[in-house]
Amino acid sequence: MPPAGAPFPLRLEVRRKVYRSRAGEVEALRGLRFELGAAETLCIMGPSGAGKTTALRILLGLDRDFAGEVAPDPARIRSAAVFQEPRLLPWRDFDTNVRLALPRSERSRDLDDLFGALGLQPWRRRYPGELSLGMARRVALARALVIRPELLVLDEPFVSLDSQAAAELRRVVFGEARRLACAVVLVTHDLVEAVQAADRLLLLGPRPAGVVAEIPLAGSSAERSRAWAETMRAELARRYPEVVGQ
Repeated sequence: MPPAGAPFPLRLEVRRKVYRSRAGEVEALRGLRFELGAAETLCIMGPSGAGKTTALRILLGLDRDFAGEVAPDPARIRSAAVFQEPRLLPWRDFDTNVRLALPRSERSRDLDDLFGALGLQPWRRRYPGELSLGMARRVALARALVIRPELLVLDEPFVSLDSQAAAELRRVVFGEARRLACAVVLVTHDLVEAVQAADRLLLLGPRPAGVVAEIPLAGSSAERSRAWAETMRAELARRYPEVVGQ
């Protein structure tokens, strides 16, 4: 695990990202650039298939086959990611799945507060196959937060949860992110979720995806009501229908 204290801002530039196969080339990203400040929450939105997950993989250093750069090198940053699939070890209980993210010297840590905040305390000795996908997503979030990341990457982590459960889980996750002062990159198709959580929106166009607009959001997330978020959604849908939709 990289030591704490990675420099910010984190800068990503993808001049071009191409997937190659026998069927030919697919250009996923072109001219994608952004910076991320310490403790900032950036939300990335765009059409399905526009390359948002590809951008996250590049940011994390999981995909280095592209023209461009990430600075500092992702290997220097204590990062945690939650993708759409929880990717848990099915032969390990929830408690062990979370602890395995820690260095051996820290695996005996008291995690009662974290499991309690995420609603997992009664289920920590259960296995992934015994409970719902929504519960598995909570475990994946616990596994990401337990390492106290400097960068937290979230790829639609609240999908499949009902609106009340998703809102409560967002409150816990972003509250923990603020406590840890970590930077967050969130991909979501839910614009109301985005404008309530983010400091800044990054709107991507269709493939090959580049930045259509970068929108700073004023005020704290606590000051943004549902009505305000709906008004913002309608305005952005009017201005950027190819990204946001009606």
